[in-house]
Amino acid sequence: MAERKASVERNTLETKIKVDINLDGTGQADFDIGVPFLEHMLDQIARHGLIDMHIHCRGDLHIDDHHTVEDVGITLGQAFAKAVGDKKGIRRYGHSYVPLDEALSRVVIDFSGRPGLHMDVPYTRASVGGFDVDLFMEFFQGFVNHSQTTLHIDNLKGVNTHHQIETVFKAFGRALRMALEADPRMGDMMPSTKGCL
Repeated sequence: MAERKASVERNTLETKIKVDINLDGTGQADFDIGVPFLEHMLDQIARHGLIDMHIHCRGDLHIDDHHTVEDVGITLGQAFAKAVGDKKGIRRYGHSYVPLDEALSRVVIDFSGRPGLHMDVPYTRASVGGFDVDLFMEFFQGFVNHSQTTLHIDNLKGVNTHHQIETVFKAFGRALRMALEADPRMGDMMPSTKGCL
């Protein structure tokens, strides 16, 4: 399988972002975004997905976190689409259940070539450490739109909002890892009867 790395820059009047990823990394991560809770969650993706991820962003945080969170999702999705290439030989589908104390989440992903987000997370609080948890929907919507993936996220149990969110991101990282792994039985075949994704 060819080297699966990508570097993407996205500059608008609201944000200036640079993303570098290596899908076959070891989980090394470096973030300079200005939104600590988002950085903490992105670190879960890198660590549990074994994806090297470096993201630098300067956004209009003097307004709020919205543009930064959404645009990081968009740019990260663009980087994944670029790095995964033609998708030959990958497992394509990935899923994971992750618990954290009382919380339990399930994430299922398909590198289908079709964007779709189905997210059911009944947060018990509206914010964590000043971070508006509704913005995670914007992050994932940006990601699926630009990575061309179908993503189902369900928080099945949870009382502590931090735990709810962390289980989602850990499960997302592990689902990505499974979906992007090379399937030795697949060889360089396309994982679709259509012949393309």
